[in-house]
Amino acid sequence: GQGYPRRVREAVVSTQSTGVHDDVDCSHYMKNFDIGHVPIRINRAKGLLNSINKNFGTLAFCKRWVERAGETKYLLALKHLCDLGIVNDYPPLVDQKGCYTAQMEHTIVLRPTCKEVLSRGDDY
Repeated sequence: GQGYPRRVREAVVSTQSTGVHDDVDCSHYMKNFDIGHVPIRINRAKGLLNSINKNFGTLAFCKRWVERAGETKYLLALKHLCDLGIVNDYPPLVDQKGCYTAQMEHTIVLRPTCKEVLSRGDDY
């Protein structure tokens, strides 16, 4: 109806108007399960991927959890896995220092007589 987008997901809002952008330092990652076999030539990256598969499987993970799994000196290996597309990075979304950002699963419109969820699709 009415020209609203129907498949909007994960709306991000901020208390400032400068716009939300990815932060430089990434903290969260997840294995890309849509990618086929990719040859990994660096042994350390192979070992890290094995650890990711063993400890996290399909779950997203953060650097702290990688360390708790016993990995050390893994940052270059993790970067290599991201560069190959085997692991996706999910940097935090930020705005100006001191403001708040929030991510929501749905986009809504509050009308005088009702609430309308614009982003609800057939899969929800």
